[in-house]
Amino acid sequence: QVQLVESGGGLVQAGDSLRLSCTASARPGDTYAMAWFRQAPGKGREYVAAVNYNGELVNYVDFVKGRFSLSRVMANNTVFLQMNSLKPDDTAVYYCAAESVSGRLRADYRYWGQGTQVTVSS
Repeated sequence: QVQLVESGGGLVQAGDSLRLSCTASARPGDTYAMAWFRQAPGKGREYVAAVNYNGELVNYVDFVKGRFSLSRVMANNTVFLQMNSLKPDDTAVYYCAAESVSGRLRADYRYWGQGTQVTVSS
């Protein structure tokens, strides 16, 4: 069983930055691919970015490329999503997810955090 704890959400203005973090508690030696999804009010949960189990491969959805950056600290199974040049359309609950192999679909991940709210005002 893997538990994920997210932090770092908040209320910011358009153009500002936020950094989200997610720490996975797993058995020693276990490593997981980790991803971020987001869900805006009235919409489905959509993929944002993912990093593979060893941190060497990072993938982003097109609409965040150049603005968001995903990094990973292997020592403590923590990932950071640095979000720059935020837009009102980025307003959503951001969820961290983990699985043995990375994917871009919600169904690809068994383990999920509780989510952290990001609100961007215009």
